[in-house]
Amino acid sequence: MNLNNLTLTISAASSKQYPETDMPEIALAGRSNVGKSSFINTLLNRKNFARTSSTPGKTQLLNFYNIDDTVHFVDVPGYGYAKVSKKAREQFGKLIEEYLTTAPNLKAVVALVDLRHEPSEDDILMYEFLKYYDIPVIMVATKADKIPRGKWNKHESVIKKALQFDSTDDFIIFSSFNKTGVEEAWKAIEQYI
Repeated sequence: MNLNNLTLTISAASSKQYPETDMPEIALAGRSNVGKSSFINTLLNRKNFARTSSTPGKTQLLNFYNIDDTVHFVDVPGYGYAKVSKKAREQFGKLIEEYLTTAPNLKAVVALVDLRHEPSEDDILMYEFLKYYDIPVIMVATKADKIPRGKWNKHESVIKKALQFDSTDDFIIFSSFNKTGVEEAWKAIEQYI
């Protein structure tokens, strides 16, 4: 992909608003503040294409990003953010669940976790949900630059153990700060589009 033509197609609040195209979709899921927007911006080599926010829990709709008329990146609301009301969290949950289980063009989900921490209960539930529905998963562990490289393997095995990680899924250590994992992430994504 040449990444010349990037646009936000729509921010959808329900399935009625999904774009009517045959373009493959790659969804991006992770808890609030895991670095989803930074991941998107780094992959697309843009500074502020996907807006990063200092307020976690900002994305409350499904943002469909058109990448070169080849694929939609679908940024789903971050989960597990405490300051959002329980009712709002349930609505996000329904929105995400509906999309993940019914979207006809969904090819895979990039599930993001923070390399520094053991996966949260929400991270584990998301992974189990994707496995249950047989949705291909690309696991991306963000913020790698915050840990000495010599400790990456230890952190990776903690995450894999907590998730009961399926070794057939991709696992990518990523840093938007120093661009670690960008090529691996694209390679993993491209096999689904």
